[in-house]
Formats: sequence, C-alpha cells, structure tokens
Amino acid sequence: MRGRGSPEFWSERTGFFQRLGPAVSFTLGTGLAAVGFTGFLSISALVPGADAAWSQPDPSEGGGAAERPLVDSAGGDPLTHNTLYRSGEMGKVSCTAPGLDAHDPESMEVFVHAIADCLDLAWSGYFAEAGMAFSSPNRVYWYADGHSPCGPFPREGTAAFYCRANQGLYLGVRDIVAASAGNGHPEVYTFLLSHEYGHHVQGQARILAEFHSARVGADGETADELTRRSELQADCLAGVFLGASGESLGLGGAERANILDDVARRSDHGAERTHGRERNARLWTEHGMDRRDPASCNTWNADEDLVG
Repeated sequence: MRGRGSPEFWSERTGFFQRLGPAVSFTLGTGLAAVGFTGFLSISALVPGADAAWSQPDPSEGGGAAERPLVDSAGGDPLTHNTLYRSGEMGKVSCTAPGLDAHDPESMEVFVHAIADCLDLAWSGYFAEAGMAFSSPNRVYWYADGHSPCGPFPREGTAAFYCRANQGLYLGVRDIVAASAGNGHPEVYTFLLSHEYGHHVQGQARILAEFHSARVGADGETADELTRRSELQADCLAGVFLGASGESLGLGGAERANILDDVARRSDHGAERTHGRERNARLWTEHGMDRRDPASCNTWNADEDLVG
C-alpha cells in the first residue's frame, strides 16, 4: 500500500510498501529495546529509546520550538501544568476507515494507515488550535524481522511500540493479530494505534521528557508509579481521540464495550505494576472518551488510588 506524502520502501519479501516519514529510512539503526504489546509490557525504564505503547524521549524530540510555551503560566511543571491541558475539548473529527479483515495483512495495513491518517488529522489540528508545534510520527509497519533505533523487532510478545529516537510508530501487521488472540474487532486495533499515538502526543508536549527525567534515580516503587501515570495518560489520550472521532468511525455501544474489554485485558494482572489495574485502565480510557479533553487526562495530579 502506498502512503501519502512520505517516502516509501518496497519490500520484495513482503510485496508491500512501508510508509516512512522524512526522518527515517528502512535501513534503521540498531538499539537495545522493543516493547511488548501483549500485556503492554513496558521496558522503557531499562532501555533508552523505547516507550511502548511506550517510549523514552530525548532533547531533540518534539518537532521544534512551540509557538506557545509548553508550560503554562500557572506553574513550572510540564507534567501537571502543560499547555496541552488548557486548550479545551477536541472538536468533532470526521474521517473514515475501510472494512477490516484482521487475518488479511494487506487489509490490516490499509486499515491502520487510515486510522493513522485520522490521528494525524485530529492531533495536528488540536495542537495548531492550541498554538503548539506538532509533527506527525513516522510509521513503520513490519512484516519481517528488522531493526529500529530502539532495537530489533519482533521480539517474543512484541507486536507494537513507539520509538522516540525517530518518533516512530512501529506495528507488526501480522503480529498484532496474533498478540490479540485473533481478535476480529477493528475497534481493538484502533485503540492500540491510538494509545501508541498518545505517547507521541506526550512527546510533542514534552511530557515524556519530564516523565523520564523524574524517573532518574527513583526507587522501583516510585518508578513504577510514574510509569503507570504515563501509561494511563496514554489510555486517556487514546480515549480523547476515540470520543472525538467515534461517530464517523462507527464506534457505538458494542464497539465501546469491546475497546474497554481489551483495555482491561491488557492492564496489570500479575506482579508487574506498570500499566494500572483493570478498573483504572477502564476509568481513564472512558474518561477520555466521555470528556474529549486532554485536561481530563492529567494523571500526574490524580490521587494514588486512581493510578494504582
């Protein structure tokens, strides 16, 4: 499938195009990490460069200086007083997505490109209205083994991740279906991509940079709490997009239930405490969908029991 407005790479092995932004080539550098989609396993604390559903920012991230300060006049902490929170609701987003056969890789690639186009439209427009600079992420949809600046892919349990080093959304076109137990509901994959994109939004607003700075030197329990706040915020930001675009994408009550069931399935259930308990993952996703306002996604000011 040919992407619009970006360089393309033709894979003789797969017979499909990969859509890449101007800052990335498919030769891709090497690194040390990828992020597991199943269970949304975050390893960003261990490896520079990956956030998964989750990535680690660097000083060059963010697409240039913003037209407005990224920290508002109410305070100096970009986590809690970010201009992103003072820009109001996301307006109604109208876009369409093709039908999806989750077991047909070409159909899946067409579908996720359409959703990514819609995400670009929604968030670039929102940042523009807020007077903040924004650049869309690069897209790399893989069919075979490869390397990103954040490390090799795929790895066991890895189906999708966000790499801050090249602002890349990475997604295994076949792997995400396997990691989702063959789920045939398109809205599940819409949420997956929207969550990954939520980390890009955090990066553009400099929230990711502050988050990782705060984690430096933090003990394990504190680091995990910070990670949960970041991941639950990405759930909520995904919800903001879904709330704004849901009518045009045909997301009714049944689709909403499927999304929330999938969110719950990927929340913390074992000893790993990095993405929040089921009730909190559902809560923040629903909050974003209902409010459609990034201000409602300020997990950094939330009580501990809401981010546990």
